[in-house]
Amino acid sequence: MTEAIYLEVQNECEYLKEKRRVSVSKVLNILGVSRSRYNTWMHRLPSNQQKQIQSVKERFQKIYDRSYQNYGAPKITKEIQKYGKKISERTVGKYMREVGIKAQYIKPYFDALQ
Repeated sequence: MTEAIYLEVQNECEYLKEKRRVSVSKVLNILGVSRSRYNTWMHRLPSNQQKQIQSVKERFQKIYDRSYQNYGAPKITKEIQKYGKKISERTVGKYMREVGIKAQYIKPYFDALQ
């Protein structure tokens, strides 16, 4: 919840900076967020779990591109598990949705003259 508020503040400030001069303090005051908490959020380093998630996302992006965007979550999961990484198909599917990639469906070719 608070993450969404901070992102909203950041997006609002970026949007308003283009139009006119904006005070971050004013936006934070309107949203009811303290300035110290906002600054803490801005300078927070990613956790180890977030770093692992990012590396897994990069790995399956490479696998996906190498397969000419044909592999879905099941095949990408098997490829990642070949490297010794324990991950479920459901998790890979969730990360694929977050990144915005989707397997292409190739329609089978049927000869109409047979």
